[in-house]
Amino acid sequence: MFYREAGDFKISYTQDNQTFPIRFDRYRYYAVMVFAFAVVPFLINDYWANAIMLPFLIYAIAAIGLNILTGYCGQVSLGTGGFMAVGAYACYKLMTAFPDVSMFIHVLLAGGITALVGVLFGLPSLRIKGFYLAVATLAAQFFLVWLFNRVPWFYNYSASGQINAPERDVFGIIITGPNAPAWATYLFCLIFLTLCALIARNLTRGTVGRKWMAIRDMDIAAEIIGVNPLKAKMTAFAVSSFFVGISGALFFAVYLGAVEVGEVFGIQKSFLVLFMVIIGGLGSIFGSFAGAAFLVLLPVVLKVVGADMLGWPTDIVAHLQLVIVGALIIVFLIMEPHGLAQLWRVAKEKLRLWPFPH
Repeated sequence: MFYREAGDFKISYTQDNQTFPIRFDRYRYYAVMVFAFAVVPFLINDYWANAIMLPFLIYAIAAIGLNILTGYCGQVSLGTGGFMAVGAYACYKLMTAFPDVSMFIHVLLAGGITALVGVLFGLPSLRIKGFYLAVATLAAQFFLVWLFNRVPWFYNYSASGQINAPERDVFGIIITGPNAPAWATYLFCLIFLTLCALIARNLTRGTVGRKWMAIRDMDIAAEIIGVNPLKAKMTAFAVSSFFVGISGALFFAVYLGAVEVGEVFGIQKSFLVLFMVIIGGLGSIFGSFAGAAFLVLLPVVLKVVGADMLGWPTDIVAHLQLVIVGALIIVFLIMEPHGLAQLWRVAKEKLRLWPFPH
């Protein structure tokens, strides 16, 4: 009733299989895109960009990448932070070696390099799975952090051991460095998030995505019906690492500007992105957005309500955040394994019939 489906007919398979088959959903999607691209850049300031928008956009890309690997292909990974570090350091080396090349190319190449590294560390998935694969990717996390700490070539022999993003522009507009305007960095990250979400959505709805889901549900049965496990798992690792590498490059070059790998891309980063996927919903592109938005907004809301309004000590607020996240993970794993995305789907189904009960 709320969606007004009467008269919304499908006359071809293409219309029946589109991402938003209901006209109201399509209009809402177009409205959100117009608002994000044409309205937010005129309203955003440095606080909104650095506290909410840029972390949300970048973490959403990382969550989409991990969701492809874990949610769609069923390969557990605890090395997201390490792969983000690969994207960050690859982007840094490209920015310093080729200063005249566009930042779009640098970020994409950083994602490609991370995809190659992800395929290399994904090879054990052909023999092991589950807990043992999680331990293997955890080893990749620690190894990559150690590598970037111990090999001076990666940080250009800097005495401090950290990398700093040089100032770069796109079409004459600065997007990296301390002088970059908030609207420019926001739009730069938004473009990459939009492209990554569209690519992920179409991959998961096509032949490649069906192979990933067949491997996830039962790999032996998938191999019997003709799915090549080597190709399916390696493509999942490659695409996932590509997205995670892009998020790492943006996290370093556009958001932070300076990075020390052990502090920024440690094991906490891997667990943070994994929590986003669990709370948002495994096997859902929308769930990646929902999980990223929730875990980005949660500390901001707790700070405003707990520290500013109620006057609680900041350490109590920080610990309360950990308690809330841990409790939500337990609740979602037990009561709603598909996370916030499933709650949204149920709400939409209710709205399709509202105000009628059946």
